[in-house]
Amino acid sequence: MERIGLIGAGRAGSAVGAALAAAGHPLVGVTARSDASLARGARLLPGVPVLSADEVTSRADVVLVAVPDDLIQQVAQTLPLTDAQYVVHLSGAHGLAPLAGLDATPVALHPAMTFPGGPVSLEGVMFTATGPGTARDLVERLVKALGAQVQWVADDQRTAYHAGLVHGANHLTTLVTQAVAVLREAGVTDPVATLRPLLAATLDNTLRSGHHALTGPIARGDVDTVAAHLAVLRGSTRSTYAELARATVELADGLDAPTAARFSEVLDGHRSDRTGEAPR
Repeated sequence: MERIGLIGAGRAGSAVGAALAAAGHPLVGVTARSDASLARGARLLPGVPVLSADEVTSRADVVLVAVPDDLIQQVAQTLPLTDAQYVVHLSGAHGLAPLAGLDATPVALHPAMTFPGGPVSLEGVMFTATGPGTARDLVERLVKALGAQVQWVADDQRTAYHAGLVHGANHLTTLVTQAVAVLREAGVTDPVATLRPLLAATLDNTLRSGHHALTGPIARGDVDTVAAHLAVLRGSTRSTYAELARATVELADGLDAPTAARFSEVLDGHRSDRTGEAPR
C-alpha cells in the first residue's frame, strides 16, 4: 500500500484522506494551518500527525495537494518532490498545468461529489483522472480501494469537463432555489415537500432517458402557458426561466415549425420587455 501525504485539511482533502486511510493506505501526515483545518483533521483523521509540508512530502509515496484551486501551483511548486513520487491534486477545474515541471509524476484526480465537511462515502463515486500512462495503474488501484469508479479525460478537456459538472450541479441549486421562492410567493406553505417527489422523479428519468424524459408545457406545445408564466415571474427568475425555455424548445421532440416559431416569438418578446430593444 502506498503511503499518502495530505497537503491541506480542507473538506475534500480530509474526506478523501480519511477514505484512503480506511481502505488501508497509511496516511503519514497532514498539514493544517487554520483552527478549522486543525479541528477537521482531528475529527476525520485521528492519529495522523500534523506536520510541515516538507515533512509530509518526505514521508509519502503519493502527495495529495488538497488546497484551494488558486493555490495548487503555488503550493505544489514548493514541495521537495522526487521522481519516485506521485503528486495529485483534487481540482476539477485544473488539469496538469499547476503541476508542470515537478519531478514527481503529476495527476489531476477529481471526485464528482460534494463534501460538506464530515465523512463521506465514496462508494460508486466517479473520479475523473488526467495524467501520464505511468500513473494509470496507481490511480486505478487507489480509486478501486475506495469502492469508486475512474474515467480518464485529456488535459485539454478538463475545463469542458468541469463546466459540465458546474452547469449540472451548481446551477441546479440556483434553479431549485428560484422555484422554491416562486412557490412560496404563490402561497404554497411547503414548497420543498411539493417539489421533492417531482424533482426526484424528473432527475432519475432524465439521467436514464436524457431529453426524452421531457414533460411540461413546451413538450406539449402550450405556448400560451409559457407566456403566462413569463407574465407573472420577475427579475432574475424570469430571465432564467426564459433562457432555459429557449434551450428546452431546442431539445423538445415533436414540435412543429410553426409552434417552435411561436415559442421563439414569446421568448424574444421577453427580451424586448427587459431591454427596451426590438428583438434581433
